[in-house]
Amino acid sequence: MTLQNEQGDDGITVVWMEGRLDLLMAAEVKQHLAELVASGHRRLIFDLDRVSFVDSSGLGALISGLKAARQAGGDLRIARANPQVRTLLNLTMLERVLRPYETLEEARTGYSQIAAD
Repeated sequence: MTLQNEQGDDGITVVWMEGRLDLLMAAEVKQHLAELVASGHRRLIFDLDRVSFVDSSGLGALISGLKAARQAGGDLRIARANPQVRTLLNLTMLERVLRPYETLEEARTGYSQIAAD
């Protein structure tokens, strides 16, 4: 399983993967997000469209990426999360800090609104 990312003309980097974001993938995701932030990609969207399952380790990797991005003056958004991920975020009350967006466009719009403020 490989993580992929693409930077748009708007300076937002979209990261995606396929499969399960669990204990087996969490360290790789955490490292990938940290490397992106260290190389100047501070505005990130993690597209969960092809992710079938997220456990607490995977959630921890996303939170780690969020923390790294925010410390660098950016943010990490998640988009297209399935019902299992939304339930996990609700149960842990993390939807307040790692708000799920329905679409990539909504996540991008969120960044545009911050830039306008």
